[in-house]
Amino acid sequence: MRTKIFALIAVVVLMLIMVAPTAAITDGELDGNGHPYVGLMVAQDASGNPLWRCSGTLLSPTLFLTAGHCTESPAAHVEIWFAADVDAGRPGNGYPFTGEVGGTPSTHPQYNPNAFFLYDLGVVVLDAPKSMSTYGVLPALNQLDALKTQRGKQDVTFTAVGYGLQQSFPTAAAWKNVAQRVRMVAHPKLIQINVPGFVGDFSVLLSNNASTGGTCFGDSGGPNFIGSSNVIGGVTSFGKNGNCAGTGGVYRVDRTDDLTWLATFGVTPP
Repeated sequence: MRTKIFALIAVVVLMLIMVAPTAAITDGELDGNGHPYVGLMVAQDASGNPLWRCSGTLLSPTLFLTAGHCTESPAAHVEIWFAADVDAGRPGNGYPFTGEVGGTPSTHPQYNPNAFFLYDLGVVVLDAPKSMSTYGVLPALNQLDALKTQRGKQDVTFTAVGYGLQQSFPTAAAWKNVAQRVRMVAHPKLIQINVPGFVGDFSVLLSNNASTGGTCFGDSGGPNFIGSSNVIGGVTSFGKNGNCAGTGGVYRVDRTDDLTWLATFGVTPP
């Protein structure tokens, strides 16, 4: 049962101070063609002005999964790229105005920007189908609960994929080298799940260090696959500090409200 918002008032106040939306892979490696169904999105307002960039996953030829804070107002339209290196060939690739495909954003009906981490889920309905041989897959209902008994084991690993900063707060001279728009992958470990208070039953904490890699600014909405599968345990949601170190927060998509909402777009767990 999803933790009640009114029971989390004190925790929400604390989290608003400590967490912020995140967005990219740190201490990872180039993904290449490992996850071609993971893309880079740029949200635009009603006038076509770019607002922010995030990552996400194709669940079907017409549905792209991302975070709620990536699709919230004033986002009115989204452009998406699936190239492993979006920067390659610039300015010919049209970034940040014209992607490989565009679409309309939609946000979880219970999403609240003042407590974004509670229902941090969004989708983009594509204007035209984007056909691929493989897509990301939704988890079964409450699938991640089984990991609670495995907390701390070395085999509880996720695969985080996304675009964006490879470091936070780089020097001016290094900026061009750590903010490349390339798809990267890391393999963070499970730190916390189903812990009352900070992560509750709506998110998990994963490691973020030089050994396992993690997420940072530029990868919000990107998938955190369970193990080495294409099953999306959750989407990158928040970080606990501005240096993108220690742990990263992932919003779970295996809860009833999430799967029920996504089913209205025609996608369900296998």
